[in-house]
Amino acid sequence: MVNLIAIVGTNSDKSTNRTLLEYMQKHFATQANIELVEIKDLPLFNKPADKTLPDNAKALAEKIEAADGVIISTPEYDHSVPAALMNALSWLSYGVVPFVDKPVMITGASYGTLGSSRAQQHLRQILDAPELKARIMPSSEFLLSHSLQAFDADGNLVDEENIALLNGLFADFLHFIEMMSQLNQAHAANKAHAENFSWDNQ
Repeated sequence: MVNLIAIVGTNSDKSTNRTLLEYMQKHFATQANIELVEIKDLPLFNKPADKTLPDNAKALAEKIEAADGVIISTPEYDHSVPAALMNALSWLSYGVVPFVDKPVMITGASYGTLGSSRAQQHLRQILDAPELKARIMPSSEFLLSHSLQAFDADGNLVDEENIALLNGLFADFLHFIEMMSQLNQAHAANKAHAENFSWDNQ
């Protein structure tokens, strides 16, 4: 069974993105071990000269490095990802490279109609940056709109079409992880490139 890290992409104490990941953790329990991780306690990224990471950022990087894949669920703030998620990814690409060649599935929930579509597109661009170089599952958006009404009292999705879509996308993600495990011949070189990359030298 695969081991996945699910990142709650916000520092909000109440978020339907957390509810979505909690639902996935329960719903797919027979297919994957999914560990939810929070980013709300990470300090503000300040680019320390010695590249020493806070303990919680280092622990998160180690979890991602050891996982078979990562799920990130992001809300949308001002047509983009939340500052807290950008902050986390800044820490996770500074002196550490846990995302290099790591399979990533992106999901998102929003109160409105668009279901974090712009934020998901932005997140794809960020994860493709030379310091991150994740492998994002292509052509796969799970956009949970009107998320305040999307769950019952037990935190379960209520719309059968949403459930069917999520089931299909998650099954695809498991296959994507398997396929990506075969594309590892350049991993050492990709990792070295990310570790040594600096915008100061460009």
